[in-house]
Formats: sequence, structure tokens, C-alpha cells
Amino acid sequence: MNARTEPELLHTAQSLARLSNTQLDALEEETIFILREVAASFERPTLLFSGGKDSLVLLKCAEKAFGIGRIPYPLLMIDTGHNFPEVTAFRDARAAELGAELIVRNVEDSMKRGTVRLAHPGESRNVHQSVTLLEAIEEFRFDALIGGARRDEEKARAKERIFSHRDSFGQWQPKDQRPELWTLFNTRLAPGEHFRVFPISNWTELDVWQYIERENIALPSIYYTHKREVIERRGLLVPVTELTPPRDGEQVELRDVRFRTVGDITCTCPVESLAADAGDVVIETLAADVSERGATRMDDKTSEASMEKRKKDGYF
Repeated sequence: MNARTEPELLHTAQSLARLSNTQLDALEEETIFILREVAASFERPTLLFSGGKDSLVLLKCAEKAFGIGRIPYPLLMIDTGHNFPEVTAFRDARAAELGAELIVRNVEDSMKRGTVRLAHPGESRNVHQSVTLLEAIEEFRFDALIGGARRDEEKARAKERIFSHRDSFGQWQPKDQRPELWTLFNTRLAPGEHFRVFPISNWTELDVWQYIERENIALPSIYYTHKREVIERRGLLVPVTELTPPRDGEQVELRDVRFRTVGDITCTCPVESLAADAGDVVIETLAADVSERGATRMDDKTSEASMEKRKKDGYF
């Protein structure tokens, strides 16, 4: 948190609320344009849908672009088997509400096939989602995958184009990206290649939460304050679960927390918070001086698991 007082933050939030609609309208318009461009340019697109806040914002824009029951591509989830149950239950309910086809492919099935091998039973499966994703692309012959990544999340994502080309191995080449001048997208593909498309690239975490508040978008409950047992480890609050038990000497504490981002349980941490609704989160986001991934993701703390390396290997 920075040094601003709560009244100052509240005043700033109120001022932003008066100014934000024009910004949010422009971002929404751009996102809807991109979603329609994907539908017009590709034969077999899909929308990556985890049930997290960014994919729910993306899905809301898709609903506005095409209408309930008319989204022209299926939703795809790569499930590690270690996802928060509140999120996967919400994912299924939201897909059913929109009448959208939901395809789920599991890292555990890749493990059974032998295409994913863990170094040890306790290793996080998060990084191995790349393999299962590439297998799903081959299975369904997807030529465009729409994702909810944003440039403000992490420096490797900041480098990436909105229409991000992937070669026949599913790899991203940062130094060989196609220009996107005047919102003109080069969607040419050779056999076996595909695109990852990021319609909310230009949104920030603050934009996302202001849009959630404005559009009254329902989210999984863990995005808001709740009591949870945690331990402090490497500057993060690690949730105490069967997958992430306390280590010798670590003290378990019951704290009021919420999740800024959700992912695999083994690498996703909450932050201390009393924010009970989207308006409260907007105020907290104004005060935050660490990015959401920097504050919540254990797997981003090591160079071996760097985002750029993972994206080159086919990660989201």
C-alpha cells in the first residue's frame, strides 16, 4: 500500500468513477470489435474460459457482441485438477447460463498419456498446462484462441501483440511479431499454425474492476473478503490446503483475505483484504503498488518459470 489515506483514496475513486465511463466504453468497444474480427477471420476459434475475473469480463463482452446463446465459438478450459472448486463451479454455471459449449481438457489425462511427467508428486501442474493446451489445439484444430491476458500483468505479456502468432509448434517468437498499425491485423496462417488473441490487452486491473462494478458482473466468492487459513512464505500469503500444507516451523494464521487473481491452488496466493464488493476492490486497487501477479503468484518468483519462457513453450 502507498501512503495515501483512506479518505483520499475514496475521493480519488469517486473522481475516477465520474470519468471512467468514457474510458470503459472505449475499451469495451475495442474488445467487441476484436471478438467479432476473430469470428469473421477464423474457421475454428475458441475462447479460453477459466471462470476467473478477466475471462468473465471477456465473456460479458462476447455476450454483448453476439447475444446470449449466440456466441459463435466454444469455451475452452485447461484444468490442472488443482483449481479452486468455487471457480470451477462458477465456470460451469456461467457457461450454462449463456448456453455456450464448454470444452474441458485435463492435465491429468496428459499425465496418463505420458505427455506430461512431473519431476515429483508435489510439483505444480500449472506450467504443464501448455502440453494439454497444445493437445487440445491439435484435437479440435483450433486456429485462434481468445484469452484474457492484459499487458499490465507482467512484462512478457506487455511485449505481445493483440493477435499473437504461434508457429506449428505452438511457440511464440517475440522478435518476429507482426505489426498492428491502425488496428489492422495480419491473420494469415500457414498449415498447423494458430493465433492467440487478447482482446483486453489494453485494459488495466483497475479498468477490469471498474467494469465489473459498472456491469454488475458476478464473480466467484473468493474474489472478495473471506476468512482463510494462511501462512507467510517468501513475502506471500500461502493458503493452507491439502496441496499446500504448512512446513516445519511455519505458523498458520486465520486472516481476512481475497484473491486478486485465481489459478492453480499450488501457485496462487490471496492478499489481506476486507473488500466485500467491486467498489471496495477499486479503492484497494488504487492503493496497490505491486502488480496482481507479483503479489499473488508463487510460480512467477523464479527465473526457471518466467512468463516469457513459458509463452515461448506454448503457454497461454
